[in-house]
Amino acid sequence: MTATATFKIGTRGSPLALVQAEAVATPLREQGVEVEIVPVRTEGDRRLDARLADVGGKGLFVREIEQMLLAGALDCAVHSLKDLPANLPAGLALAAFPERADPRDVLVARERTRFEDLRPGAVLGTSSPRRRALTLALRPDLVVEPIRGNVDTRLRRLERGAFDGVLLAAAGLARLGLTAPHAQPLDPEVFVPAVGQGVLAIEARADDRRAGALLERLDHAATRACALAERAYLRRLGASCNSPMAAHAVVAAGTLRMTALVASEDGRKVLRGSASASPAAPEGLGRRLAEALLEQGAASVTALRPEAPWPA
Repeated sequence: MTATATFKIGTRGSPLALVQAEAVATPLREQGVEVEIVPVRTEGDRRLDARLADVGGKGLFVREIEQMLLAGALDCAVHSLKDLPANLPAGLALAAFPERADPRDVLVARERTRFEDLRPGAVLGTSSPRRRALTLALRPDLVVEPIRGNVDTRLRRLERGAFDGVLLAAAGLARLGLTAPHAQPLDPEVFVPAVGQGVLAIEARADDRRAGALLERLDHAATRACALAERAYLRRLGASCNSPMAAHAVVAAGTLRMTALVASEDGRKVLRGSASASPAAPEGLGRRLAEALLEQGAASVTALRPEAPWPA
């Protein structure tokens, strides 16, 4: 690629994905780079009526984009980090993590109420096994039904009365500029967010030095430490897209701290743990926390394929 060639950013074509790609394109343009955003319709977008676990998991939202990236048709790709499988294809790397947005889950209800005060039998919409398990662990008297589609689609179904509430990511609402009138952020220490929730991951070819040099300026050190810790936890557990599990890391006062959990699908069993480390050693923290939960019996709580532990 010549120095003046257009820098092509691949992304899904949903409104949220395009907003996220623009958040990466804008600072690149401020560096004087000519940028083109290339929307890609992925298999996951084509199969919105199917459960992810039944049709191949999160990778369906990134596979075509990664193939184009490897083929040189794109210079980088912008993903929601929580959509990325634990392992990347050979030849690709996560070049940058911009500063994390609000990682919390949000209950958006049709009426002004709190999660704790929802009436028994209230119906909540989510297709996330994690959100379903946590909801039932905290409120077994609620009903959880699947819902897919873009954020605006889910909110319209809520308005039409299909649900009493829906569970969404705070970051998605904020990035779309949506203000839900009856929204309650949920405590991330209790309702632990998904691995990578609120984080944008910028993926590029590992050997593309021009892309690497441009993208490293967008990297946020604390967010990178959190992202690497959470992904190491995910990789060590060997969790699939239908494994109710979570991990959320923060950097405060020079310390990297992470809370994590593994739950049964019905929420009746929840294993929790937390640990701290230096931000300079994020992956070790993630793996140690995963191993601690495995020692508690995490593999018997939900479907996992744990990687081998690190040598002692």
